[in-house]
Amino acid sequence: MYSSADGWQHAFRGIPAHPAGISSSRIELRVQAIGFASRGWPVVPGTYLQDGEWVDAERASGAEPVPVLADWAPDPQIAPDRAASWWVERPYSLLVATGSKLDALQVDAELGRSAAAVLRELGFPVPIVATPLGSWFFLVAGGSGAVDEPGVRWHASGSWVPMPPTAYPHGSVHWRVKPEVCGWRLPEAEFVLDALRAAGTRNDPHVVELVAPSR
Repeated sequence: MYSSADGWQHAFRGIPAHPAGISSSRIELRVQAIGFASRGWPVVPGTYLQDGEWVDAERASGAEPVPVLADWAPDPQIAPDRAASWWVERPYSLLVATGSKLDALQVDAELGRSAAAVLRELGFPVPIVATPLGSWFFLVAGGSGAVDEPGVRWHASGSWVPMPPTAYPHGSVHWRVKPEVCGWRLPEAEFVLDALRAAGTRNDPHVVELVAPSR
């Protein structure tokens, strides 16, 4: 695994001179990509913002970042050096492919805040990523298989999630709970689903009225 000093050394290597704001953004993305790859998270370069549009090297594409590689399928064996090489020329969005090392449960900000509070009360914080569009992603162990759950979008095989510090038109992807808080351990999906269900019950006044008398 790379030390922080090694990470910065690899991040600077091969980056051409550009205005400070441009290069610093790309360097930060590169450093994060190295860190994720060193832990086996399958990083993928994604389309990035240019003049308000998501673009890759040649064309505009979509309303949110998507992989720029044709063969972007999850590969937990991506070496940190290879991951670093993708951010030499352009500030690609930083994506992590789901379905192998990790999955993600996507919810809206209201449910996300409530579920985070439930997990905090239980004393079991989990890594949470939020986007400027109001989506919260709870990162969980991969490979458990997606299930249908109201209000939850399960990102498993064939999908991906944006990671900090990917830029959006009105802000950047950021951590609500950093993975260091829980030692980079990912919980089982069912555990987080239980927290989401409990949070949904708290947010529904009709459910509260029904269950309160029986306590």
